[in-house]
Amino acid sequence: MATPAAAPAALDPTEEIMEIQMGPSHPASHGTIKFNLKLDGEVVVDCDVEVGYLHRAFEKMTEQGTWTQAIPYTDRLNYASPFINNVAFVLAVEKLLGIEVPPRCQYLRVIVSELSRLTDHETCLGMAATELGAMTVGFLLNEARELIYDLAEAISGARLTVTYCRIGGLSRDFPPDISERVTAAFKHTRALISDCDKLLTRNRIFVDRMRGIGVISQAEAISYGLTGPMLRSTGTNYDVRKAQPYSSYDHFDFEVPLGSTGDNYDRFLCRFAEMEQSMRIVEQALKNLPAGPVRVEDPRIVLPEKSKVYGSIEGLMNHFKLIMEGIKVPPGEVYHAVEGANGELGFYVISDGSGRPYRVRVRPPCFLAMGALGAMVKGGMLADIIPTFGMVNMIGGECDR
Repeated sequence: MATPAAAPAALDPTEEIMEIQMGPSHPASHGTIKFNLKLDGEVVVDCDVEVGYLHRAFEKMTEQGTWTQAIPYTDRLNYASPFINNVAFVLAVEKLLGIEVPPRCQYLRVIVSELSRLTDHETCLGMAATELGAMTVGFLLNEARELIYDLAEAISGARLTVTYCRIGGLSRDFPPDISERVTAAFKHTRALISDCDKLLTRNRIFVDRMRGIGVISQAEAISYGLTGPMLRSTGTNYDVRKAQPYSSYDHFDFEVPLGSTGDNYDRFLCRFAEMEQSMRIVEQALKNLPAGPVRVEDPRIVLPEKSKVYGSIEGLMNHFKLIMEGIKVPPGEVYHAVEGANGELGFYVISDGSGRPYRVRVRPPCFLAMGALGAMVKGGMLADIIPTFGMVNMIGGECDR
């Protein structure tokens, strides 16, 4: 006689693991990204992050044109801080060329880099506050960001797609009234940031949503290769501007804000404090701005003045060869990094001696930070993904792979 089958165990609905997909079109996704979640109730059991929904083949595109034609692509790498991307790429190429730009150019590159850091942090903090319900702070920081965008437009002619740097210098010098504009803009910016500080930093709801959430230890942050505010929030004092100074950053007096616990609140405070440090650097640079040219004097690298192009056959031929054939960069390979708004931004470039890059590889800080996000949200609540992701400040263009 057959043994009767055992009755199935009663399912406990509280122990059910639910798998859901959050994104890639989510109001808080900051671009195209998907979280493959396993949830026990509202607790995140596991999170697999997919960042591959935006693919423009950035690195391959830069290899299709001349060295100079790659610069506009770097604007789009991180739309929130395009000046820094420009600076990072041209510094890598200049390292291969073995040239150093004039002191005035170095100072101007520092100024535009810090303006970009301001716009990036204002974007990050404003959006993160808005997603937690602090709409007023979002509006205030957007207003502050517009002030800096006005400066960017005065300097480069564009607000986002600046394409301001050139190999061997800059596309143009600053307008003569830039110091007065910066002074007025920073006065207004500081007032707006002060209002945000009063509204948010000690707000009980905001602090409860940020403190102790998305924690990552110092050892984990280092093992994931995190840099920038993500790493500094754990108390690790690493900033490329201090560790490996470039473009005369060692001439300026500024502090590197640090956290201690590595949670969302520390990341928020680090970025908040960095905005004041960026303004300090810009003010010092404008006060001590050297006179002189903003480009090297080398016809093999820098385009001739328009008067020479239109007035002499030598100038016309020089212009034609640089545009059509590109700058002849000596064969070799280098890596050069700068302190991007979200951490170490580096370019690894290889030249075969022609006028076009043989290989371009970028180290974008956001891409590495997204590798750690799954671990940061694991064990937390579903709703806490939003502030944690906001403090990572992912820029989709940097995750292009």
